[in-house]
Amino acid sequence: MTLTPRIIFLLVLPTILWAGNAIIGRLLVGIVSPMMLNTFRWALAALILLPWAYQILRPMSPLWSQLPRFLWLGLLGVGSYNALLYLSLETSTPINVTLIGSSMPIWMLLVGSLFYKRHPQALELIGAVLSLLGVVIVLTRGELHHLLDITFVSGDLWILLATILWAFYSWMLSHPGQSNERDWFWAQFLFAQMATGLLWSVAFTAIEWQQGFTEVHFTTASLWALLYIALGPSLIAYRCWGMGVQAAGPAISAFFANLIPLFTAIFSTLLLGEWPQVFHAIAFSLIVAGIFLSSRLGTQQSQR
Repeated sequence: MTLTPRIIFLLVLPTILWAGNAIIGRLLVGIVSPMMLNTFRWALAALILLPWAYQILRPMSPLWSQLPRFLWLGLLGVGSYNALLYLSLETSTPINVTLIGSSMPIWMLLVGSLFYKRHPQALELIGAVLSLLGVVIVLTRGELHHLLDITFVSGDLWILLATILWAFYSWMLSHPGQSNERDWFWAQFLFAQMATGLLWSVAFTAIEWQQGFTEVHFTTASLWALLYIALGPSLIAYRCWGMGVQAAGPAISAFFANLIPLFTAIFSTLLLGEWPQVFHAIAFSLIVAGIFLSSRLGTQQSQR
């Protein structure tokens, strides 16, 4: 597999949008509770997509024969991942969340090995280590001894669970099995995931409400933030990521996910009026090196 400019674009754009999602998720702590935020997000995204995708809900739609698969896709990709991300930001810090999230390539390789008989090769493992090192450099601002100052809280377990579930979601996307979903109109495929994911999200929100943890204090700024996460990190990012994973495979795609903490750090520094530093360039080089090594392996395998 050769990384073309199109595939790179499809996998990089979601990481930029998801970096913005992490920042907004942190800003909305105390304004909208995690499960409620996730439900609002996907309900709005589904409403926007509905005019182009409503046919998938018709009685003769191919969705119904594949409903168990889409219930799983909806749970892993829509109903749980972002809800757990928002939940983790309630108690954890951005540095912990992004550090744990940067373990994505490791979990992707592990899930592929255990459940899809896709065993990792040496270049992939080396690439994973290089990419992870690049993330660590970003999070410690180039001073690795800061790792000794990190403490872990309950929110870190939530983002760890979210990362593992996302690995399963990505592998499921690349292995449709008996489903003919790749022949569907893209809006219908994405909407099917949103609709089934909303079922889970509403259920989780009901539990949150029953436990007395629901918060909703909308302002003009938070409504604009909600519109952003419904359009960018939801519609655009999921569409691009799905296409990118199908083209590059979940293992290689996972390395691109490590660009999220890099973009998050850059966005954070720009919001604070600071310019990117040398360590950002070093980290970017290491992350790209990890992507390059993994893609080189795919190229070698395809030439055999």
